[in-house]
Amino acid sequence: MGAVGPTRIEVLHLYKQLIKNSRLFNDYNFREFFLRRSRESFKANKHLNDSQAIIDCYNRGLEDLSVLKRQSIISQLYTFDKLVVEPLKGSR
Repeated sequence: MGAVGPTRIEVLHLYKQLIKNSRLFNDYNFREFFLRRSRESFKANKHLNDSQAIIDCYNRGLEDLSVLKRQSIISQLYTFDKLVVEPLKGSR
């Protein structure tokens, strides 16, 4: 009997949480890195069919989310000047 993997809704919720927490980084380089990494890892595993591989990726995503939450909180403790490449709020 195969293991039951996460539902589509659970996977989408994990993806949204990763994106949301990635946006909390004050530093532009970290923020863009984690956004890109989250998107690329989900895109790379989009066509997984093996339930055990899906479970492994989902569990890895949950671990990444917990690390991301901790690191984004630490990032918010330190302020950085905006970089030239960052758009100013309200300028679009």
